[in-house]
Amino acid sequence: MSRAAIRPELLRWAQERSGVSRDALLKRFPRYSQWESGEAHPTLKQLETLARKTTTPFGYFFLAKPPEDRLPVPDFRTVADTGIRRPSPNLLETIHAMQRRQSWMRDFLVEEGADPFPFVGSAKVEDDFRVIAKDIRTTLGIDSDWARHQKTWSTALRSLRLAIENSGILIILNGIVGNNTSRKLDVNEFRGFVLCDAYAPLIFVNSADAKGAQMFTVAHELAHVWLGKEGVFDLQGLQPADDAVEQHCNQIAAEFLVPEDELRAFWNNAEEYDDAFQAVARRFKVSAIVGARRALDLGMIERPTFLAFYRDSIAHERRRKSSGDGGDFYANQGVRLGERFASAVVRAVKEGRLAYTEAYRLTGIRGRTFDRYAESLGFEMGG
Repeated sequence: MSRAAIRPELLRWAQERSGVSRDALLKRFPRYSQWESGEAHPTLKQLETLARKTTTPFGYFFLAKPPEDRLPVPDFRTVADTGIRRPSPNLLETIHAMQRRQSWMRDFLVEEGADPFPFVGSAKVEDDFRVIAKDIRTTLGIDSDWARHQKTWSTALRSLRLAIENSGILIILNGIVGNNTSRKLDVNEFRGFVLCDAYAPLIFVNSADAKGAQMFTVAHELAHVWLGKEGVFDLQGLQPADDAVEQHCNQIAAEFLVPEDELRAFWNNAEEYDDAFQAVARRFKVSAIVGARRALDLGMIERPTFLAFYRDSIAHERRRKSSGDGGDFYANQGVRLGERFASAVVRAVKEGRLAYTEAYRLTGIRGRTFDRYAESLGFEMGG
């Protein structure tokens, strides 16, 4: 029986990188401790199973030393004011998948004769955040009072997502790796990331996050697009990292969602309600969390008050909701892929400009399931 002489340090690296406990590997592979010590070696079949278990590319086990995982975009994440140095396989795979989509979409649009979007990178960190927030609203075709016309803040979030997509920005909300429900994205690792490109700017929101916080993440990501600064971030407590770009993006996001002048004019009335944050939420069609975050920005409440409210709200929402990734499969794809991107892929397939196999790789949907999804978008696939 063929066995693979794997360096023990590569086994330890794969285990630590994956987040799978050593005890779990010992349970699955009784001789794992001997593999670690070099006293024994796994068979190729066992190594293939270990690769799947630890989400490690099979070929990595044959390297001379463990590779260094690096994010392909700037890292704005912080945990206890310390930057995270090792990204998880789930985060890395998600970013790489989005980069492939963005690259394909860019080539598709260039081939179509599309013009680059002038708003990508149109602002600078030194620019007034109020001016940038206004320009974002103008570009999206909404005014400062846009959210008041929505029935609830959750419908306002959906309306904002559609306005972003209609502007040409690719927007993806997903809480798992592709369509793999067993590989959930950890909101404690990241809330979202932005990939900048003049033709196909892309924002990704970790939908495993509480919905009450997602709108702020979306607005924060829009600010990144306008500044032309891509990166991944966690926004712990909806607070930015100690970085000028992140802090400016938070200012822009807050002004975009809840204009300062309007909140100051409303705040005295809000304080008359039993729950001032809910009053702000109803008035501006943002979540109460975002309302509280804006009140903190403007010195209307103290930081401990906000943090206590934030923690309670997040905990309450997570208790009452499941993963949020259930429901109708085809309806979910509109959010996980973005209808603009998906429609472009399907059209390219129909026109013979893209092979089915590549379309499957780009979308993560295969075979008859791909055809059914295409038909749900209004395309007749035939055959």
